[in-house]
Amino acid sequence: MNISEQLKLNLKNSNIYKNEDMKKHTSFKIGGKADYYIQVRSIEDLRWIVKFTKENNIPLTVTGNGSNLLVKDNGIRGITININLDQIEVNYEDDGTVLINLGAGVKLGMLARKLADLEIQGFEFASGIPGTIGGAIRMNAGAYGKEFKEIIQDVTFMDSDGSLKSLKNDEIDFSYRHSRFISTNEIIVSGTIKLQKGNKEEILEKINNYQSLRKEKQPIDMPSAGSTFKRGTNYITAQLIDEAGLKGYTIGGAQVSKKHAGFIVNTGEATAEDVLNLIEYVIKVIYEKYGKVIELEIEIVGE
Repeated sequence: MNISEQLKLNLKNSNIYKNEDMKKHTSFKIGGKADYYIQVRSIEDLRWIVKFTKENNIPLTVTGNGSNLLVKDNGIRGITININLDQIEVNYEDDGTVLINLGAGVKLGMLARKLADLEIQGFEFASGIPGTIGGAIRMNAGAYGKEFKEIIQDVTFMDSDGSLKSLKNDEIDFSYRHSRFISTNEIIVSGTIKLQKGNKEEILEKINNYQSLRKEKQPIDMPSAGSTFKRGTNYITAQLIDEAGLKGYTIGGAQVSKKHAGFIVNTGEATAEDVLNLIEYVIKVIYEKYGKVIELEIEIVGE
């Protein structure tokens, strides 16, 4: 029995696509084809995929929402999965604390609006981040001076044997744009965040203010993978790129955004090679001019 037949026979709650164009599944609108792309909708299906790929030595790639991702032009071998677990469970504590258990596939923007409707505050900073809970936990996403490590209570993940395990916040090794999940093959399936009751009008005002700032300062009208480079420990990377005169610098269809130098954007027909060549050029110029080694915030997968 071939892989296609095995997938169709064993996956009950997932959408399976063969030779799927990853341009359709990344905010960069760039990337080759995935051999198999699966939108996973249950823990049982995820467990089967994890065990099946391990037993048969098939590469397994987790892409999340594709919003912080560059897929290379020759695509992704093996099986690529997008976790579509989207449960939202709200629990009110006696002290005014609200604990919300969230599936890894819950989208941040949608969640921010839902929490505002429920008059729950503390998630406004994440309202404009174009990702999911799983991806946000994995990279300790942040904006406007706040990070996910400040609101995460615990995380449940699946290990390479298909077992579910949980970790408390202080066991996750959070740091700037980092968690333990960056360097393990553990797959986040859910997380619990700890927030507070608040005032709906004040919450919405914050969300709208953050969205206005994002629209004003970031190139959200062009395909990108969000902020391309991490901030330095004692410098702002985007500022250095701007001062180096690289705003608007273009290779093929990839361009250093004219609006925000920390973003590389797809002007229409960019290839992953264009983006990688531009990244390499920017890193080289910043090192030559300022002696700083800048690091990527986006993830690169495929071949």
